[in-house]
Amino acid sequence: MNINDFDIGTEFQINTGQRWRCTDIGRRTILAIEFDPHLDEAWLAGPPFVVPEVVFDEIEIERAYRSTEEAILSRLKVVDGDPHPGFPNEVVSTIIQAEIESPSSRYPYRRLFRFDRVDTAGEILHPFAAEPAAEGWRIRVYLPFTEEFHSLPEADFIRLHPATEADFRQRAQKK
Repeated sequence: MNINDFDIGTEFQINTGQRWRCTDIGRRTILAIEFDPHLDEAWLAGPPFVVPEVVFDEIEIERAYRSTEEAILSRLKVVDGDPHPGFPNEVVSTIIQAEIESPSSRYPYRRLFRFDRVDTAGEILHPFAAEPAAEGWRIRVYLPFTEEFHSLPEADFIRLHPATEADFRQRAQKK
């Protein structure tokens, strides 16, 4: 979905199966309340709402769907043309292990892990953890095209621009 697909009251779901109702629309975000099947519909009346309103940004809006069928069809379309090489099982294990065992849980800017970045050479960097260092935090990254792990100072990482689909396509052509 995109922001133009929403009106106040639009119902949608996300890939975890949760159902939501849009309660407000901004320029780049929406607010929504989650349907809880254990709550009476009166809990969802508002505004003001008794249940918390949650902000959905551009990335989360793109992952929203009107129905399960739309979610499946959209995912199939993406998979067929996706330039991302994916993550091998051992890499997923390493990333999960880093989350569990590292000081990443204390890292104050965890939203940073949501956005891949592109370095000056065009390499895609997938952030997955942070570790304290003498100069501040270091961001641990995985390079999906070269299947390597690295880390770099937080200040250097944040200055890189967020990766776009075009960046992934360009990097995929370098193989």
